[in-house]
Amino acid sequence: MGCFQSKMENEEAITSCKDRHYFMKQAVAARNNFAAAHSSYAASLKNTGAALIDFAQGEQQQNLLFSPSYDVPLPPPPLPDLPAALRRAITMPEFESDMVVEEEEDGDGDEEVVGRVKERVNMDMIQVLSEVDNHFIMASEAARGVSVILQATRLHFHSNFSDTARGHLDYSARVMRVVTWDRSFRETPNTDEVKDDFDSEERETLATVLDKLLAWEKKLYSEVKAAELTKSEYQKKVATIDKLEKRGSNIETLEKEKAALSHLDSVYIVDMQSLDSTISEINDLRDQQLYPKLVQLVDGMAKMWRTMHSHHKKQLSIMKLLKSLDSQFPTETSEHHHDRTYQLLNVMQELESQFEKLIKNQKGFIKALYSWLKLNLTLIESDTTKKISSPPLQILLHAWNDHLEKLPDEHARIALSHFAAVVDSLYQHQEQELVLKRKCEEIRKEYTRKSRRFDQWECKYKKKKGLDEFDQNRGEDDINDPPEVAMEKRVLVELEKRLDEEKDAFEKQCLHVRQKSLSCLKNNLLELLKAMTDFSFECSKMYSELRFVAHRLGSAES
Repeated sequence: MGCFQSKMENEEAITSCKDRHYFMKQAVAARNNFAAAHSSYAASLKNTGAALIDFAQGEQQQNLLFSPSYDVPLPPPPLPDLPAALRRAITMPEFESDMVVEEEEDGDGDEEVVGRVKERVNMDMIQVLSEVDNHFIMASEAARGVSVILQATRLHFHSNFSDTARGHLDYSARVMRVVTWDRSFRETPNTDEVKDDFDSEERETLATVLDKLLAWEKKLYSEVKAAELTKSEYQKKVATIDKLEKRGSNIETLEKEKAALSHLDSVYIVDMQSLDSTISEINDLRDQQLYPKLVQLVDGMAKMWRTMHSHHKKQLSIMKLLKSLDSQFPTETSEHHHDRTYQLLNVMQELESQFEKLIKNQKGFIKALYSWLKLNLTLIESDTTKKISSPPLQILLHAWNDHLEKLPDEHARIALSHFAAVVDSLYQHQEQELVLKRKCEEIRKEYTRKSRRFDQWECKYKKKKGLDEFDQNRGEDDINDPPEVAMEKRVLVELEKRLDEEKDAFEKQCLHVRQKSLSCLKNNLLELLKAMTDFSFECSKMYSELRFVAHRLGSAES
């Protein structure tokens, strides 16, 4: 039986359905990861601006002057250990969509922002970065529409039909009863609408459509295996009857075998009807629900990246002004500033990580869908397989997959990694500065302590010896000091010299850290924003082209 089952698994139709189910399962998982990465990337953008302000503030412990204030209560739990700006980034309410800056490509918005900045003659670095932070917030807010489409606001990103800790869910039994998703992002139904109306098309989401397709693909795989098994048994039964007839077996035995053959024929017909019904359901879901949801996603991504590009472009224009400002950092690194640098490092590493996940899972999602679709277009019908005409979804996914494979994301990836490395290097240099500072303080304390002790010892020595040459008005170069006094003085001189050397090393390190800090913001941040501007432009261009393809197909269909 095991060998027969293995042979059955190698049948072309079964293998094809098995692969279809695998690719749809991959698509569901990739969508979940894509949604999570999308939400996390948007949050990382918001946190980046806040962390930059905290970093630039340096010695200022809690400066709310340039952080937007909102008359709303903070949601639980409280966040007492976070800096003010970063806490603002996490807890700030979302803007309404009409507050997002106009999506213009003519550059007038850039000139307006830069002009407003230039009007502030006495602007300092914090004010410049507050403008940059505002655009990080609005760029983050631009992702909200796509977050709704991807259901990225859900707390859990697992498929409704995946394995859970409570056991494996039965696909077939639940194929038309998709577990209700978190409805927090939709309108709450009336209390009398308790019935399960989630299957209505108006309440369908990309996630639920994919879950249904996964369930139907599971059902199709089982039905194809069942049909192939019935077909094999039918052929065996035909061969058995032929042998019985050749042997001249009695009529009763032949009639019994023929009755069994007739039953198998009826079962096979029912199997094929069920198979055709399942295929039809999958194709309807594909064309009537999946395709419109993907077009909606393309529209949302086109709008999002166009808006993000607009804000990154304005950030780039604003940051160019920073080069002309006489920006000053504290002369020394404080523990607070050191902590804020570490915070910036963590935020930038998180932004880099979420950027990579965003690109990887977006590519994985479309690639899995496209692989599934290519197999989906082979219609299983009875004993034959034949190609059907290409639906609009095939054209869209082909273009989408091709664009993503050619998307130039490497420059932005390198820029994010480089900026994080610069901040990490700065953090290490600050650590060295603090070590030198502590060393200077220790030597200074030692010098003060020994100097005070020498003064006390000298007074006692003078009284004890009664030496007339111990005169408080004599010069430091007096060579008539007794050996004991001369030795103690040499200790103090050596210690003072060591203190001067350590102070000189500390001051040089302070200057080096100040220069690296300014370069980090004036040069490295500028390079990063340039890369993010270029990448968002490429994404905006890509999704604008895909949007044109999708709507052209829609016009042709209508």
